[in-house]
Parts: sequence; C-alpha cells; structure tokens
Amino acid sequence: KDFSLSNEKDAHVSDSDENLERGNWSNKGDYLLSMVGYAVGLGNVWRFPYLTYQNGGGAFLIPYTLMLALAGLPLFFMECSLGQFASLGPISVWRILPLFQGVGITMVIISTFVAIYYNVIIAYALYYLFASFQKVLPWSDCFSWADEFCSKTRLVSDCNATLHGETIHANYSFITSNNLTCMNGTMNYKPVQFPSEQYWNKVALQRSSGLDETGNIVWYLALCLLLSWMIVGAVLFKGIKSSGKVVYFTALFPYVILLILLVRGATLEGAMDGIEYYIGRQSNITKLMEAEVWKDAATQIFYSLSVAWGGLVALSSYNKFHNNCYSDAIFVCVTNCATSVFAGFAIFSVLGHMAFVSERPVSEVVDSGFDLAFVAYPEALSKLPVSPLWSFLFFFMLLLLGLDSQFATIETLTTTIQDIYPKVMKKLRIPVTLGVCILLFLLGLTCVTQAGIYWVNLIDHFCAGWGILIAAVLEIIGIVYIYGGNRFIEDIEMMIGKKSCLFWLWWRMCWFFITPALLMTILVWSLVTFSPPSYGSVPYPAWGTAVGWCMIIFCVVWIPIIAIVKIVKAEGNICQRIVSCCRPAANWGPYLECHRGERYSHIVDPKKEKEHEIPTVSGFVY
Repeated sequence: KDFSLSNEKDAHVSDSDENLERGNWSNKGDYLLSMVGYAVGLGNVWRFPYLTYQNGGGAFLIPYTLMLALAGLPLFFMECSLGQFASLGPISVWRILPLFQGVGITMVIISTFVAIYYNVIIAYALYYLFASFQKVLPWSDCFSWADEFCSKTRLVSDCNATLHGETIHANYSFITSNNLTCMNGTMNYKPVQFPSEQYWNKVALQRSSGLDETGNIVWYLALCLLLSWMIVGAVLFKGIKSSGKVVYFTALFPYVILLILLVRGATLEGAMDGIEYYIGRQSNITKLMEAEVWKDAATQIFYSLSVAWGGLVALSSYNKFHNNCYSDAIFVCVTNCATSVFAGFAIFSVLGHMAFVSERPVSEVVDSGFDLAFVAYPEALSKLPVSPLWSFLFFFMLLLLGLDSQFATIETLTTTIQDIYPKVMKKLRIPVTLGVCILLFLLGLTCVTQAGIYWVNLIDHFCAGWGILIAAVLEIIGIVYIYGGNRFIEDIEMMIGKKSCLFWLWWRMCWFFITPALLMTILVWSLVTFSPPSYGSVPYPAWGTAVGWCMIIFCVVWIPIIAIVKIVKAEGNICQRIVSCCRPAANWGPYLECHRGERYSHIVDPKKEKEHEIPTVSGFVY
C-alpha cells in the first residue's frame, strides 16, 4: 500500500503539506507573490493608464478609488475567503450553493478566453524583446518600411503667405522654395505617425484594414506565441510548487525597471504636461457624468484585481486553513492599485514628451491601450542612451508581468480539472497541463493573423467587461442573500478567529447593500449605453459585434443551464427542488475533517464519497 501511494504521489503535494490530497503553498511568500503577480499584470501598464487617459485623466482616479473600496476589495476578500475555507476551485466551491454552480463555470470560461488572447500580448512583448537585439532599434526612425506620413515631428502641408503684397494660399514646398514665411494661425498639418506607431502596425502586426480581412498567420508572432506557451507549460509542470518559486523573480523584478523608466521619463521635455493631464489641471471632471467611465472603473478593478475570474478562489484554495486571508486581501489590493497609479506616472511622463515633440495635445497622442505599451514606450526607449539595453529590459519586464498573471490563469484551469478528476491529475498532471497549453495555443492562432489585433480587442471588449460584471453580481447575491452573509462571516471566523461587530460593519454594508447595488447599476447602465466596439478609428463589421455577443452569451448561458439541470435532478415538487438547490451540498465545508468543528461535523468525508459525485449528466462536480 505504501509503495503504490509513493508511485502515485503528485508533484503538486509534499509531505509537509497540511492537505496531502490537494497540496498547499510551500510558504506564505509563494502565495502572496503569486497573488500579486496574478493581480499586477499587463493591465497595470497598458490598460489602467489608457483608461485614465481616455476617461478624463486624473478625474478617473475618483471612480477608480471608489470602486476599489466599495466593490473590488469586498469581492476580493470574499473570494479569497471562499477558496481558502473549502479548499476547492471556482466550480467545485459552488457546493456552497448548487443552483449557482454555473457562475463558477462562467468564471472558468472567461478565464479561458482571456488566457487565449493574453498570451498573444505576451507574444508581442517577446517579439519586441527579440527585435531589441540590434545596434539601432528598428522603430527609432522612419526606415524602409515607413510611408510618407511617418515623421518624428509635425509636418506642414499648406498655409497662407504674403507674395508681392498679396496674400496667397499654397502648399508648404512652394512656400519654402520661394523663401516665404507662413502667416501665424494659417498652417494646416499633414497627418503624421511616429516611427514606433508605423512599426507596430506595418511590421510587428502587419495589420490588415479590418476584421473582414483576415490575411495570413504572421509567422514570427506565431513562433513567439508558441514560445510563450512553452514557458507557461514548463513553469507549471509541478503546479504551485514550481510556479510559487518562479514568481519571486517575475513579480518583483518589474518594479525595478518601472522605477528606472519613470526616472528617465520625468527628465524628458514636456513630461510635466503629461503628468498634469494625468492628475492635474488638464483633467476632465465632466467625464464622470458618463456611464462608460464608471463601467470602465469597475471593469478595471475586476480586471486588475482579477475579481470574478475564478483565479483568486483557485490560488486561495491551496492556503492552509487558518491563514489570515483578511490581511492578505488588503496587502494585495493596495499593492496592485498603487502599482497601477505608479505605472500611470511613467506612462504619462512619456506621453507628455511625445505630445511636445509632435506639437499636439496629450489627448491626441495615441489611439488605443495596446499602443501605449507598444508605441509610447518604444518611442521613449529609442531616446534613451544605450537604447537597445533599455528596450530589452523593458520588454523583459512586460514579459514577466504577463507571464505570472498567465501562470495563475492556467493554474485556475488545472485546479478546476483537479477538483473534477482528482485521480487523473494525480497521475497525469504534466500531460494534462501541457495538453491545456497546446489547445489554447491552437485556439490563439487566429489572434496572430494580420487581423489578430482586432480579435484580441474584441475578446477583451466583451469577455473582460460584461462577463465578469455578471459573474460578480450573481456571486455576491448568491453568497450573501441565499447562502447567508452572516453564515459566511461565521465561516470566515472559523479561519481567522472571532472578530467584533464593529470589524464586520463595513464588510456587511458592502456585501449586503453597496456592492451588489453598485454592480447592478453599472451593468444595466453600460448595457443601455452600449456602442459597437472599434479598434482606434477602425469600426467593427456587424458580424464582428455579433460574434462578440455570441462569446459573452456562451460564457453566461451555463448559469441558467446548470441551474435547470440541478433542479431537474432534485427530488420533490418544483418549490422543494428549488429550495433544495439553494441549500449547501451535503459535502460543503472545510476540506479536512480536523477543521470542521461542530458546525460541519455532519458533512460527508470526501474520501468516502462515491464516483457518482464526479460529473455525469451535468458535467461538473456537485
């Protein structure tokens, strides 16, 4: 017996773990840095600064901070507590409320969609990293790939001038050839693009005219995508035991590079103009009247904190039962949001310089969030001394920021598989993990075609927006109003110890009233004010928008489907069946018997459960 157990031992588990079936983090540092790495990702660099820039500059920090306090942090603490209490992933944890198990499935599907396109962005970073191994950065000037609109400065097309005592209107070449001077206020400028912008569109992406024009697979991006998936698979071959060590580098090193970039950016001409647009007098406070701004603030909190994605539940499920998840939640949330604001200063100092060089307002410098990371930053890097070295370090930082978020996302998927098929994962963890990576790589090939950036933007627009809002609303309603908020608080106190009523006052206010009302308002408001997606100035065809809606429907349709399946499989009349599905499953509670106490002494021991609890008709564990 001992011999067979040693042969089947999962690399995910060590002898010192509290939970010898699922495994635990080797130490708290592994968990905290994995959570920080999961939360602090590419979105902190290219999404938050872009949303700030798009939604009124520094004024956006008002809804962002409010959403953090009223929605992000309460949900973050709830999900960490939920995963740690049950030691289960985002689907199996819904033993707490079987009727809502579809919410967990929605979270996992959204994470799958995001994993597909997120690794494509990591592939972009890899491409730029390799392109940095040149003496002169290929985007530092208008080289052979550039067209006539490529320029580092603003180009005059025509203007008024005085010739022989008469005012004439002529093109700029005529004016200069005749040694004339343009009259103030009469100059018209050619539409110009920075070299880094044209390099991004013409060389890196080989971008087509729109979603209708798919074009070919860009082979070097496909190879970079393959490499990024190989890295993810290699790091996760032992699950949290291997990824927990790698994050000590991937989560901490980016801060060093970000600080260097901020210092350099602050020394560039025009940097203060950008920073003032970020937090100063150029902020547009009237933007706060627009629903989309508040929706973007809430979505960014979820996107950045990774709330309602399932990853927080999955990562926290490997904690020891009495870990202080409350202090962990505060630490990770504060670190993440401080990083977003810090990255914003680095971004806007560069945008200010770009606006100064091109003689344009800050608000006209870039078109989309992707351009911030792959246009604004490369442009700044090309101006640094020994620019290839700094370019390599910066894109290495982007690579690390993306990878540790991706590690946690894929761990969410493998944790779900582990909870559904524990015996399979115990024997075949490495093949299953590699299989997941290969499948997602193949699905991601669409995103490295010449129209790939449009697909990346489409998935991000739909799945990373309304999908997580819907999941978050149902999650908090299910746990607080059906399972019982006070009951859930008692569960938390089993882990972190008894707390005073005053301690829970804020959390009760948020969980019971503020957070669900806020999320519902934003969700309805954003749906009513919906406008078709676009990438910069390129609109999407009607069928592209329809595909986006199909993706979001596919994500959320499992919520009613699983609810119906659960009700059909229950016993009694319709009311009795619904009531039965709104009660916790018989096996809900702490995973290990030693932690159950009197409140959960009645639950079924997972070791004694029969195979029928592993998915049959519904496809997922109860």
